Amino acid sequence: MDSTDIVLPDRELWPNHVAIIMDGNGRWAESQGLPRSEGHRLGANAVQKVVEEMARLQMGCLTLYCLSNENWKRPEPELQFLMHLLQHYMIEQREGLLKHNIRLRILGRQTGIPTEVWQEMEETKRLTRENTGLQLCLAINYGGRQEIVDACRAISARVASGELRPDQIEEKTLAAHLYTHDLPDPDLLIRTAGEMRVSNYLLWQISYSEIWVTHRCWPDFAESDLHAAIVDYARRKRKFGGLKQG
Repeated sequence: MDSTDIVLPDRELWPNHVAIIMDGNGRWAESQGLPRSEGHRLGANAVQKVVEEMARLQMGCLTLYCLSNENWKRPEPELQFLMHLLQHYMIEQREGLLKHNIRLRILGRQTGIPTEVWQEMEETKRLTRENTGLQLCLAINYGGRQEIVDACRAISARVASGELRPDQIEEKTLAAHLYTHDLPDPDLLIRTAGEMRVSNYLLWQISYSEIWVTHRCWPDFAESDLHAAIVDYARRKRKFGGLKQG
């Protein structure tokens, strides 16, 4: 389906923050008789399409699950390729990020990321930090439980120093110490490749996110799929645990 076949709803019905679990790169490659690395390479092309489309639509925030902390269990050659691809992406996409007024953010721990890759990530963040359009957040070496642990450690340190009392800790306290402390929670969570799980992704933040799943593997995900997700989201009645009025 061409993206022009889908009519988007009124803008006030759109999600502001979209989070995506980009699943199925390896499965797509295997189904085509190709090495898994080819699936990852074409998956990067899909990232560029979706990022640029969200920037064109002037949406607020896109968070992509690029590498989980569990992914380090994968074979070493695949991990090396992923790191090379990430480094290449950071360099290659700078011009486009600046052109489209996109600000890059990184969510996750630095531990395990090769120094040269981390440096390129930091440089791209630096170059785009004054951009005021779409915020592109890449979850790299990320895990939802890990993020909550890091937040608890930071809060514990404040308690130990006497800066904060235990009875002062509330939900907003923990939220303020997450990697996403200055971002709105995702309105819409998209998962590709038909899997029906959240895979330790943004566990705190997606408490009330709407979920949209497609059987398409990530390399096949296109602008029209994003549009379809927006249309479906606009039909939802979000109640946040209460009753919808009217």
